[in-house]
Amino acid sequence: MKYRATTPDGDYSFGFGNASFVTDAEAVRQAIGTKLKMFKGEFWEDLKDGLPFFEQVAGNFDKNVADMTIRSRILDTPHVSGIQYFRSQISTDRKYSMTASVNTDFGAVSVGVS
Repeated sequence: MKYRATTPDGDYSFGFGNASFVTDAEAVRQAIGTKLKMFKGEFWEDLKDGLPFFEQVAGNFDKNVADMTIRSRILDTPHVSGIQYFRSQISTDRKYSMTASVNTDFGAVSVGVS
């Protein structure tokens, strides 16, 4: 798998030739991150793609629904073969965060949302 590299701020990297791309496990890790940050209806080429945050998570905030929705997005990423570890929490100010270890065709990767 080959994927355009992202900067620490989450923007795509351009102008560095092959250094603007990552492969294998790192490519899958970045693809998962992109899938978790993109809201449903945000991608103009496929308005059905994206995390259904406003449809399923916001408003009727249920940690189990949020977990299930995020797990589904992770498992729907190409080259993901399973989730080894998944932990999430909601802080007192209702901030959701999660960390996971994901099995890929290229080895395990760690991902998180905060």
